[in-house]
Amino acid sequence: MKKIIAIVLAVAMIASVAVLAGCGNSNTDANKASDKPKLTMATNAYFPPYEYYEGDNIIGIDAEVAKAIADKLGMELEIVDIEFDSIITGVQTGKYDMGMAGMTVTDERKESVDFSDSYATGIQSVIVKNDSPITSVDDILAKDATYKVGVQLSTTGDIYIGDDYEKEGKDASLITRFQTGNDAVTALVSGKVDAVIIDNEPAKSYVAANEGLKVLDTEYVVEDYAICFAKNNTELKDKVNAALKELIADGSVKKIVDKYITAK
Repeated sequence: MKKIIAIVLAVAMIASVAVLAGCGNSNTDANKASDKPKLTMATNAYFPPYEYYEGDNIIGIDAEVAKAIADKLGMELEIVDIEFDSIITGVQTGKYDMGMAGMTVTDERKESVDFSDSYATGIQSVIVKNDSPITSVDDILAKDATYKVGVQLSTTGDIYIGDDYEKEGKDASLITRFQTGNDAVTALVSGKVDAVIIDNEPAKSYVAANEGLKVLDTEYVVEDYAICFAKNNTELKDKVNAALKELIADGSVKKIVDKYITAK
């Protein structure tokens, strides 16, 4: 009986060693998979076609350009979806390595963060209902106009219309700020606002997804998109810029942009 018990224990010990050995290999493989340093990108994933959800995954122009940059640098990209107005603060404090969210380079933002070279051009456009009397931004800014305007908080659309309202002496309470562009467009559909100011490509996507809306033909502002970095993170900014230049030169960035925009 003792011999049988001894044999059973021996077999159990061998099996345990085998299992542990297997676990060790799995951990080694997992470690190998995560050996690459992480490149953390903060974004707001409600800005199609630059970043948006497809199932549980964030895809779009910015997501693919960032992945191409990370691959060039031998890094593993991690995308974090946060509120747009928290991106610059998160990058400033080092919580995230960079911010990429169809972000326009402005003098105001340059006071807080540094920017990469531009990788895309954006246009601020106006969305209205099909039967709207608004035909241009001038109609909104007219002295006696009381149109309600929706914008995404802290975006350039928010900044530009806010500045123009101040210059024209208009009532700032006519501007409603939303956490996402989607929230602003939903308010337009329901009649809570009369127009939404947002980047042109997201504008086209929102109009395609909501009947009864249109993008006005007139442009509001033309601007450059770039990646933001903390001011003390010059080394990463320079590396990303070098990778970005290569990706622009070999046509990779254009191919990504065309995938989401030209084909539409």
